[in-house]
Amino acid sequence: MTEFLIGRQQILDSKLNTFAYEILFRGKDFDLSIQESAASATKQVITDTILEIGLNELVGPHLAFINFTAQNILEKTPLDLPKDRIVVEVLENVTVDKHIIKNLRELSSQGYTIALDDFELTEQWLPLLEFVDIIKLDIMAHSLDETRQLIEKLKPYGLKLLAEKVETHHEFELLKSWGCELFQGFFFSKPKVVEGKRLGVSQTATIQLLSAINHSDVTFQEVGKIISQDVSLSYKLLHFINSASFAIPGKIDSIQHAITYLGLKEIRRWVNILALSSMSTKPPAVLQTTLVRAKMCELLALEINQDSETYFLMGLLSGLDSILDLPLDHALQQLPLSQTVADAILHKTGMLGQALQYVLDYERWEMGQSTFADIEPQRIAAIYLECIQWWSTQVLPFIK
Repeated sequence: MTEFLIGRQQILDSKLNTFAYEILFRGKDFDLSIQESAASATKQVITDTILEIGLNELVGPHLAFINFTAQNILEKTPLDLPKDRIVVEVLENVTVDKHIIKNLRELSSQGYTIALDDFELTEQWLPLLEFVDIIKLDIMAHSLDETRQLIEKLKPYGLKLLAEKVETHHEFELLKSWGCELFQGFFFSKPKVVEGKRLGVSQTATIQLLSAINHSDVTFQEVGKIISQDVSLSYKLLHFINSASFAIPGKIDSIQHAITYLGLKEIRRWVNILALSSMSTKPPAVLQTTLVRAKMCELLALEINQDSETYFLMGLLSGLDSILDLPLDHALQQLPLSQTVADAILHKTGMLGQALQYVLDYERWEMGQSTFADIEPQRIAAIYLECIQWWSTQVLPFIK
């Protein structure tokens, strides 16, 4: 793998289920403003995604949106990829001529799904509307009223509309009511804060559980008692440890046995994860974002010889506002956090805060720099992929 970063951003349907991921990439050898370099970058990410990493590792069972330049389309690069797993995303800077139209029409006739990125309703794009499948609308490029007018003009074509850069739940609800079916942005991971909202009974109990489990002097006996009081948590924890993830000599038959086997550090982690999942009424996409963030903070900590458990907890709790729909400072006040960890989450101070800020920037693909603490970009890319695999194989099966 050459020195480049790879990322992904979720594309959700109207019920906030994951529909697909857009594959993102950045490499020091690629200047994406130059046509030839951009085409090479696309080929590089295809090679690394499909051959080196594996599409299933990166996007699971979902579709992968991949950006293609004019040169890629003329060279018919998408034909090297499985048509049932990818979406051919045509970049907005492609100059549409008869050769582009011919090749895209051929891809469509062979069963490839085609999306037009940052679409503007201009004369050059009209011939493509006869056979493309998805139109991506950048709602930041225009006012909401202008976007609504564009949606109305596109309705007769019967295309699937994808609104990107959706930042608020208000925008999501409006765009959905206007006819958009797919959505991309960070609105789903932001809290819908309601003034005066109080925690529900189960959420309050879970906050108390998180508070107890994260006390530095908590004992095995106290942890066992806490977990045993929650039937759902007990079942999920036993189900997890009895799974094939652990090569244990015999079956675990009690909470105390589980705690003794796993150890306090690992038990604390899994109680944190399971408690947060049970507290959330949000779609899995929200919890996935938070947990991948926490894991990435942990693995970055290991690279720089820091306390990985603290970094994991920091990443985990940084998403508490979106899970509870409460202001983050309000949610954190109810937990026994050190001032260092609280300040890192709220104000991004210290090395902890720098790590969290880098991971947040990575999520949004807004990195000012390609690395953190002089870790090689190639290693960071590998860490990110490890986090995705951890979520899909070790977390998701046990929080459903």
